[in-house]
Amino acid sequence: MNEIIKEIGKIGIVPVVKLDNAKDALPLAKALINGGLPCAEVTFRTDAAEEAISRISKAYPEMLVGAGTVLTTDQVDRAVAAGAKFIVTPGFNAKIVKYCVDRNIPITPGCPTSSDIEAAIELGLDVVKFFPAENLGGIKMIKALAAPYVGVKFMPTGGINAGNINNYLDCDKIVACGGSWMVKDTLINEGRFDDIERLTKEAVASMLGFKLAHVAVNCGDEKQAKAVADMFTKAFNFSQREIPVSYFCTDEIEVMKNSDRGTMGHIAIKTNYVDKAVAYLERQGIELDYDSARYDEKGKMNFIYLKEEFGGFAVHLCM
Repeated sequence: MNEIIKEIGKIGIVPVVKLDNAKDALPLAKALINGGLPCAEVTFRTDAAEEAISRISKAYPEMLVGAGTVLTTDQVDRAVAAGAKFIVTPGFNAKIVKYCVDRNIPITPGCPTSSDIEAAIELGLDVVKFFPAENLGGIKMIKALAAPYVGVKFMPTGGINAGNINNYLDCDKIVACGGSWMVKDTLINEGRFDDIERLTKEAVASMLGFKLAHVAVNCGDEKQAKAVADMFTKAFNFSQREIPVSYFCTDEIEVMKNSDRGTMGHIAIKTNYVDKAVAYLERQGIELDYDSARYDEKGKMNFIYLKEEFGGFAVHLCM
C-alpha cells in the first residue's frame, strides 16, 4: 500500500470538499486541522480547485490534500503541480490510472464492480474507491466484492456520515471513508468555519469513541489488594472477580496486587480503533510508549500506554 494511503488510513476520514472560491481554502484547512482531520479531497468540480489546493499545500504542508473528481490527465498534472498528494477519480479510467501509476502518483479510482477492481489490480493497485457507497449497497456490498479479492482494500464515499461511518471502519477491508457532512457547500459559502471545526471534532469523536474503560489502583501486595477490593464490595455491593494480577470490582475498578505502571495506578481508555487513536494523539503532540504496544492475531495494534502520567496515573488505550 502506498505510504500516502497509509497515512490517510491513520486519519480515517477524508473530508470531500467542493470550493467555489479559493479564498475559502485556508480558513477551511485551518478548521479541519483544528478539528482533528488534517486531510481533504478537493474536487475538481469547480474552477477554484487548483488554486485552493495550491494555497492549502503551501500554508499547511502537514495537511494531506488531494484532488478529487479528476477526469483527465491534464487535471492530474495541474493538481500535482499545485501540491496535491493524491488523486481520486469517480470511476475507473484506465488512461488516468496508468498515467498516475507510471509517475508514482497515488491514485484511488472508483471501482464499483468486480471488473473495475480486476482492472485496477492489473495496473498494480491494492486500494480503490467505492462510490456511491450507500446507493450501491454499502458495507454489505463491499464485503461481497472484497471476498474474492483478498489483497484489495476500499475507500468508500457517498452517503457516509457520523451515524454510519463506524459500520464501514469496523471492516478490515476499509482503509478510510470519504465524507462531506462536516464540509457542506452551504457551510463553506456562508463562512461558517467554526461550525465546520465543530462538526469535524464531532466526526472524529464519533469515529474514535473514547470512553473510560476502568481505573486501576496500585497496592503493595496481594493481601492489601484483597482488602481494598473487599472494601468496595462491602460498601457498594460491587461484584468481585480475581485475575492473576488484580481484583476487579465491577468492570470499572481494578485493584492491582502489585504496584504496576503509574505512581498511583492506571486509567484505561477504550477506543474503537487504537491505531487511529494513536495517530490522532500524536498529532496533538502526545507521546506513546511503543514498547508497551500489543497486537491482535492480524497484527493490528489493540493496546498501548501513553508515556506521560495524568495526575499520577498511567494511561493506556484499549479496545
